[in-house]
Amino acid sequence: MRIPSADLVIARVPVLVRAILAMLVLCGAIGLLVQSRASILSSGAEIRLKTEPVDPRDLFRGDYVVLNYEISRFDLVGTEGDRVFKRGETIYVRLAPNAEGFARVVAAYKARPDVKAPEAVIAGTVRSEGACPNDAQNTLQCDRGRTGLRVAYGLESYFVPQGEGLAIEHTERSRIEVVAAVAASGQAAIKRLLIDGKPVYEEPPY
Repeated sequence: MRIPSADLVIARVPVLVRAILAMLVLCGAIGLLVQSRASILSSGAEIRLKTEPVDPRDLFRGDYVVLNYEISRFDLVGTEGDRVFKRGETIYVRLAPNAEGFARVVAAYKARPDVKAPEAVIAGTVRSEGACPNDAQNTLQCDRGRTGLRVAYGLESYFVPQGEGLAIEHTERSRIEVVAAVAASGQAAIKRLLIDGKPVYEEPPY
Protein backbone atom coordinates (compact mmCIF):
# COMPACT_ATOMS: atom_id res chain seq x y z
CA MET A 1 0.00 0.00 0.00
CA ARG A 2 1.43 3.34 -1.05
CA ILE A 3 1.14 6.15 1.47
CA PRO A 4 0.37 9.50 -0.20
CA SER A 5 2.93 12.26 0.29
CA ALA A 6 2.21 15.19 2.57
CA ASP A 7 2.22 17.55 -0.42
CA LEU A 8 -0.40 15.45 -2.16
CA VAL A 9 -2.61 15.37 0.94
CA ILE A 10 -2.33 19.14 1.39
CA ALA A 11 -3.11 19.72 -2.28
CA ARG A 12 -6.41 17.89 -1.86
CA VAL A 13 -7.52 20.26 0.91
CA PRO A 14 -9.58 23.17 -0.46
CA VAL A 15 -7.73 26.49 -0.61
CA LEU A 16 -10.29 28.18 1.63
CA VAL A 17 -9.88 25.52 4.32
CA ARG A 18 -6.10 25.83 4.14
CA ALA A 19 -6.34 29.60 4.48
CA ILE A 20 -8.63 29.31 7.52
CA LEU A 21 -6.34 26.77 9.18
CA ALA A 22 -3.31 28.98 8.55
CA MET A 23 -5.11 31.96 10.08
CA LEU A 24 -6.11 29.92 13.14
CA VAL A 25 -2.51 28.77 13.67
CA LEU A 26 -1.21 32.33 13.29
CA CYS A 27 -3.82 33.75 15.66
CA GLY A 28 -3.05 31.01 18.16
CA ALA A 29 0.67 31.80 18.04
CA ILE A 30 0.02 35.52 18.51
CA GLY A 31 -2.38 34.77 21.34
CA LEU A 32 0.25 32.70 23.14
CA LEU A 33 2.79 35.52 22.84
CA VAL A 34 0.31 38.09 24.15
CA GLN A 35 -0.74 35.82 27.03
CA SER A 36 2.89 35.12 27.93
CA ARG A 37 3.70 38.82 28.09
CA ALA A 38 0.52 39.56 30.03
CA SER A 39 1.43 36.88 32.56
CA ILE A 40 4.87 38.43 33.08
CA LEU A 41 3.42 41.93 33.56
CA SER A 42 0.66 40.83 35.93
CA SER A 43 2.51 38.34 38.14
CA GLY A 44 6.25 38.95 37.63
CA ALA A 45 8.43 40.34 40.41
CA GLU A 46 9.12 44.06 39.96
CA ILE A 47 12.68 45.40 39.72
CA ARG A 48 13.87 49.00 39.31
CA LEU A 49 16.45 49.70 36.61
CA LYS A 50 18.54 52.76 35.84
CA THR A 51 18.55 53.49 32.13
CA GLU A 52 20.39 55.41 29.46
CA PRO A 53 18.25 56.29 26.40
CA VAL A 54 19.90 56.39 22.98
CA ASP A 55 18.29 56.71 19.51
CA PRO A 56 14.48 57.06 19.70
CA ARG A 57 13.06 56.87 16.17
CA ASP A 58 11.79 54.11 13.91
CA LEU A 59 9.75 55.52 11.01
CA PHE A 60 7.93 52.26 10.40
CA ARG A 61 6.85 51.46 13.96
CA GLY A 62 6.41 54.87 15.51
CA ASP A 63 8.66 56.29 18.20
CA TYR A 64 10.68 54.14 20.51
CA VAL A 65 13.42 54.67 23.01
CA VAL A 66 16.49 52.45 22.90
CA LEU A 67 17.59 51.82 26.47
CA ASN A 68 20.88 50.79 27.99
CA TYR A 69 20.93 49.62 31.58
CA GLU A 70 23.58 49.65 34.24
CA ILE A 71 23.06 45.90 34.57
CA SER A 72 23.73 45.50 30.83
CA ARG A 73 27.49 45.74 31.40
CA PHE A 74 29.14 44.27 34.47
CA ASP A 75 32.44 42.86 35.70
CA LEU A 76 32.72 39.13 36.32
CA VAL A 77 35.42 39.87 38.87
CA GLY A 78 33.71 40.45 42.18
CA THR A 79 30.51 38.60 41.24
CA GLU A 80 29.49 35.09 42.17
CA GLY A 81 28.62 32.25 39.80
CA ASP A 82 30.17 31.02 36.58
CA ARG A 83 33.27 32.65 35.13
CA VAL A 84 33.25 31.83 31.41
CA PHE A 85 30.53 32.86 28.96
CA LYS A 86 30.38 32.98 25.17
CA ARG A 87 28.69 35.42 22.85
CA GLY A 88 25.10 34.38 22.11
CA GLU A 89 24.88 32.20 25.21
CA THR A 90 21.91 32.40 27.58
CA ILE A 91 22.87 33.87 30.93
CA TYR A 92 20.97 34.12 34.21
CA VAL A 93 21.86 37.22 36.18
CA ARG A 94 21.06 37.41 39.88
CA LEU A 95 20.03 40.88 40.98
CA ALA A 96 19.72 42.50 44.37
CA PRO A 97 18.52 46.02 45.21
CA ASN A 98 21.19 48.57 46.15
CA ALA A 99 20.78 51.23 48.84
CA GLU A 100 18.61 53.30 46.47
CA GLY A 101 16.43 50.34 45.49
CA PHE A 102 17.86 49.90 41.98
CA ALA A 103 18.85 46.44 40.78
CA ARG A 104 22.56 45.60 40.81
CA VAL A 105 24.32 42.48 39.55
CA VAL A 106 25.58 40.13 42.24
CA ALA A 107 26.07 36.89 40.27
CA ALA A 108 25.82 35.31 36.81
CA TYR A 109 25.08 31.69 35.95
CA LYS A 110 24.64 29.36 32.99
CA ALA A 111 21.64 27.72 34.68
CA ARG A 112 18.90 29.52 36.56
CA PRO A 113 19.52 29.53 40.34
CA ASP A 114 16.87 29.64 43.04
CA VAL A 115 16.55 32.96 44.84
CA LYS A 116 14.38 34.56 47.46
CA ALA A 117 12.93 38.08 47.52
CA PRO A 118 14.11 40.80 47.38
CA GLU A 119 16.56 39.20 44.94
CA ALA A 120 15.48 38.25 41.41
CA VAL A 121 16.96 36.38 38.46
CA ILE A 122 16.68 37.82 34.97
CA ALA A 123 17.51 35.88 31.79
CA GLY A 124 19.60 37.49 29.09
CA THR A 125 21.83 36.84 26.12
CA VAL A 126 25.56 37.55 26.14
CA ARG A 127 26.22 40.24 23.52
CA SER A 128 29.99 40.35 23.98
CA GLU A 129 32.64 38.95 26.26
CA GLY A 130 35.89 40.56 27.28
CA ALA A 131 34.31 44.01 27.62
CA CYS A 132 35.74 46.83 29.73
CA PRO A 133 34.02 46.72 33.14
CA ASN A 134 32.35 49.69 34.82
CA ASP A 135 33.42 51.21 38.11
CA ALA A 136 31.08 52.33 40.90
CA GLN A 137 30.31 55.52 38.93
CA ASN A 138 29.43 53.45 35.83
CA THR A 139 32.56 54.66 34.01
CA LEU A 140 34.47 52.28 31.74
CA GLN A 141 37.71 51.05 33.29
CA CYS A 142 39.68 49.32 30.51
CA ASP A 143 42.92 49.51 32.50
CA ARG A 144 41.50 46.91 34.88
CA GLY A 145 41.48 44.26 32.16
CA ARG A 146 38.65 43.11 29.93
CA THR A 147 36.72 41.02 32.43
CA GLY A 148 33.30 42.47 31.71
CA LEU A 149 30.24 41.15 29.91
CA ARG A 150 27.63 42.96 27.85
CA VAL A 151 24.19 41.39 28.17
CA ALA A 152 20.84 42.02 26.45
CA TYR A 153 17.63 41.27 28.34
CA GLY A 154 14.98 41.99 25.74
CA LEU A 155 14.22 45.29 27.49
CA GLU A 156 16.29 47.47 25.20
CA SER A 157 13.42 48.99 23.16
CA TYR A 158 10.34 50.71 24.51
CA PHE A 159 7.69 52.16 22.21
CA VAL A 160 6.01 55.43 23.17
CA PRO A 161 3.37 57.66 21.54
CA GLN A 162 4.63 59.04 18.24
CA GLY A 163 6.54 62.29 18.59
CA GLU A 164 7.42 61.80 22.27
CA GLY A 165 10.55 59.65 21.97
CA LEU A 166 12.90 62.60 21.46
CA ALA A 167 11.68 64.26 24.64
CA ILE A 168 12.63 61.15 26.61
CA GLU A 169 15.98 60.82 24.87
CA HIS A 170 16.92 64.37 25.83
CA THR A 171 15.92 63.90 29.47
CA GLU A 172 18.87 63.72 31.85
CA ARG A 173 19.77 60.10 32.42
CA SER A 174 19.68 60.30 36.22
CA ARG A 175 16.01 61.29 36.05
CA ILE A 176 14.89 58.17 34.16
CA GLU A 177 14.17 54.72 35.46
CA VAL A 178 12.30 51.64 34.32
CA VAL A 179 10.27 49.22 36.36
CA ALA A 180 10.41 45.77 34.80
CA ALA A 181 8.48 42.62 35.69
CA VAL A 182 10.48 39.39 35.87
CA ALA A 183 8.79 36.00 35.65
CA ALA A 184 9.93 32.90 37.53
CA SER A 185 11.55 31.72 34.28
CA GLY A 186 13.73 34.83 34.17
CA GLN A 187 11.91 36.37 31.20
CA ALA A 188 11.24 40.08 31.68
CA ALA A 189 9.09 42.87 30.24
CA ILE A 190 9.00 46.62 30.79
CA LYS A 191 6.08 47.50 33.03
CA ARG A 192 6.43 51.27 33.36
CA LEU A 193 8.80 54.13 32.60
CA LEU A 194 9.34 56.89 35.15
CA ILE A 195 10.90 60.34 35.07
CA ASP A 196 11.78 61.93 38.41
CA GLY A 197 10.09 59.00 40.10
CA LYS A 198 6.74 59.67 38.41
CA PRO A 199 5.24 57.19 35.90
CA VAL A 200 5.01 58.65 32.38
CA TYR A 201 4.16 55.44 30.51
CA GLU A 202 2.41 52.34 31.80
CA GLU A 203 2.38 49.11 29.80
CA PRO A 204 -1.10 47.50 29.77
CA PRO A 205 -1.15 43.69 30.11
CA TYR A 206 -3.02 43.34 26.78
